[in-house]
Amino acid sequence: MNPQHLSCDILIVGSGPAGLAAARAASRSELSIILLDDNPRPGGQIWRNGPGVTLPGIAREALQVLQHSRLRYLPGTRVVAGAGANVLLLEDAEQALLVRYQSLILCCGARELLLPFPGWTLPGVTGAGALQALLKNGLAVAGERVVIAGSGPLLLASAATARQVGARVEAVLEQAPLPMLATFTAGLWRWPAKLGQAVGLATTSYRCNAHVLEALGDDRLEAVRIRQGEQVREIPCERLACGFGLVPNTTLASHLGCQLQANAIAVDRYQGTSLPQVYAAGECTGVGGSELARVEGEIAGLAASGQTREATALIQRRAHWQAFAERVSETFALQPALLRLARADTLLCRCEDVPYAAVAGEAGWSEAKLHSRCGMGACQGRVCATAAQALFGWATPTPRAPLVPARIETLLMESSTPGAK
Repeated sequence: MNPQHLSCDILIVGSGPAGLAAARAASRSELSIILLDDNPRPGGQIWRNGPGVTLPGIAREALQVLQHSRLRYLPGTRVVAGAGANVLLLEDAEQALLVRYQSLILCCGARELLLPFPGWTLPGVTGAGALQALLKNGLAVAGERVVIAGSGPLLLASAATARQVGARVEAVLEQAPLPMLATFTAGLWRWPAKLGQAVGLATTSYRCNAHVLEALGDDRLEAVRIRQGEQVREIPCERLACGFGLVPNTTLASHLGCQLQANAIAVDRYQGTSLPQVYAAGECTGVGGSELARVEGEIAGLAASGQTREATALIQRRAHWQAFAERVSETFALQPALLRLARADTLLCRCEDVPYAAVAGEAGWSEAKLHSRCGMGACQGRVCATAAQALFGWATPTPRAPLVPARIETLLMESSTPGAK
């Protein structure tokens, strides 16, 4: 099987708010653009389309860039590996593709941080963002009792989506204490749009200083045991959605050799990474919300296409939303109790059935994988490695090819490409 060879001036990985903004900004030049995403539809998590979903006007406007004559959109396409200088190896449902580019913009987004707790593998238990995605794709939950728990603004957004499709939201449990939330809310006047969102998403089922202790049930979820302040109680429910924040997706950036800062891609004032002609924008450079992602994407698209003066004009607006991101990070930082929920027999790696006790004493992630097969399953550590980093402070090794499960024919293309790593 011969791969399809493509080339472009600017390659953008990710079609969420940052990627779409980057594409739109770059399209003001005369350069050719390829925009790819591993999802079948554009928009990312926040603008995820599906049955019965009505996208906001700002999303519909952003998606118009896909009709641009110099842009080629590749949905359902995953990055398998870097395949030499300025070349990525891709794979879709039918074929392998080799794409050569002059500039690369990484808009890889973020994923949920899922922390293990007793019962978290029961059917009916998902991530908060995962529940929202399932609902937008048509999952029927009308009349079902739902509990949403964890930390951050995503909890309220997931609850709103659940209510819209007829679920009974029994509780929204935010682990942050009331004083932190009060200070955060009092400062929202600086970001009027966010204040309006908070008012629109408010619900009487919201509880602060509360978190999950255990999901209860035999064959599937039947109830959840929670702690609210000093009180412990059980809430009967059919679904539990837990999200403990978001973690930047840095796998591709790290694989290519981009420098990281903390757990995100390090970028300069023009969203440039440590590699020449490689830019990054959005949640992969630090979690900050769609407004920050859009302005970062626009700066990256302008810089990558040589429109530096226009990019400079956006730096102050980016700083405004970076300040909001910092407030969110401070307010919703996880309390230590959330890192002590797992018992010895609680599974850490769901794919390979590896319990917490089997890896808790290891020196690091590589040793845990060698001794227990933790992270060797279908998700390739995307869930358990992220959890282990939060629980044990382990650093994750530099990702090696293939970055995702791929067909043998595709991997042979990577190994035979001149200059491949």
